[in-house]
Amino acid sequence: MKPVVAIIGRPNVGKSTLFNRMTRRRDAIVDDMPGVTRDRHYGDVRWDEHEFIAVDTGGFVTGDDDAFAAHIRLQVERAVDEADAVVLVLDGKHGLSPFDCDLIQKLRGVKKPVFHVVNKIDDAHQEPALYEFYDLGIETLYSLSAEHGYGVPDFMDALVAVLPKNEAPPAEGEIRIAVVGRPNAGKSSLINRLLGQERLLVSPEPGTTRDSVDTVLQRKGRTYRFIDTAGIRRKSKVDLKLEKFSIIKALKSLDECDVALIVLDAEKGITDQDIKVAGYAFERGCGAIFVANKWDLVDEKRLTPHKFAQQLQDAARYLHHAPVMTVSALTGLRVAKLFALIDQVYRQFTTRVGTGVVNRIVSEATERTEPPLHKGRRLKFYYTTQVAERPPTFVSFVNFPDAVHFSYQRYLLNQIRSETGLDKTPLRLLFRQRTGKIDFAARKKKRSRADRR
Repeated sequence: MKPVVAIIGRPNVGKSTLFNRMTRRRDAIVDDMPGVTRDRHYGDVRWDEHEFIAVDTGGFVTGDDDAFAAHIRLQVERAVDEADAVVLVLDGKHGLSPFDCDLIQKLRGVKKPVFHVVNKIDDAHQEPALYEFYDLGIETLYSLSAEHGYGVPDFMDALVAVLPKNEAPPAEGEIRIAVVGRPNAGKSSLINRLLGQERLLVSPEPGTTRDSVDTVLQRKGRTYRFIDTAGIRRKSKVDLKLEKFSIIKALKSLDECDVALIVLDAEKGITDQDIKVAGYAFERGCGAIFVANKWDLVDEKRLTPHKFAQQLQDAARYLHHAPVMTVSALTGLRVAKLFALIDQVYRQFTTRVGTGVVNRIVSEATERTEPPLHKGRRLKFYYTTQVAERPPTFVSFVNFPDAVHFSYQRYLLNQIRSETGLDKTPLRLLFRQRTGKIDFAARKKKRSRADRR
């Protein structure tokens, strides 16, 4: 495993900004409102030849009125326990706080490297702001600006120098799994159950998860990266700027994932918004699994898993290839079976089919059901090949590509799906005009002239 670095501190000192600076991405939401980050947020960092995992945490406070304060403190403590090094971020602009003193005292007993970083020091002229922090008896302070990059290289050099080397053999290809759905469908609870620990905050209050949170799990030699996302509500229901940004990040996670777990509240049944969320996954071409959560609250005499799956696939016909699994994150019912299903979907999602196989399938399909006419001329499918994976994408060269009706395209896709066994992944079939056509008559005439010479 890569070394782990936990970033902690009181609210609004710039932890997420530093996290973004270290990972060179904008994965953590940054806002002036305190309390934006509530869960642990993981990101890969590479500095020179060193690689490690940074963990962004919620603002650590004590005696706060926020209902999530106790949960956030627990998440911070667990992040420190798991880490190989700890970075305590202090606010050089607003100075010391009693919360800073509490955290410094708590960290004195930690038997691992602790870096005290004074953030919001934009240049050398602001270095005198460090004086009051030295009064706490801290031997080494690192002044920097997470927003502008001042002082960050020196800090990063010192940090990677104390981290253990990553000598573990590389795991099999990582599977990125976005967990999406309506608010309060049980997305975070499901991830916690899959991980076997309370890694993410869970609350009956909708909107607990605000950011898209990455959590990595290694199981049986394979790496799974679960991305917990904010609940996606109808646009008319979204008011807060922060929630709008959270939903945008949830949709972006679908662009970057291999498999989407579309979580539904089985007790409340299938809603229009569930189908809308499924449509987002379909548009982005990722593998998909419908996960009907809270099945322990459903009366199976009234609704069986098979009947629920039929209703769901009737409502979302464009995702008829997506498997349906009924689970309970609360009791653990069938949750462990999701790993095998994720593996199946990912394997099909990344499959490459030989050109000869694809051409045979398309040729036999066009013989069984002859293509329609276009302006009195029969459509001809000359050649078909796979051009991409994730999802498997095929291109067929046709004499009139724009004239292929979507119903015939669907027929050909179904034939490819049936013959290759790719029944759990989206497939794409594109049509192109054949180029470089050989004019055999002209070639024959040219040879005849040459012979006469």
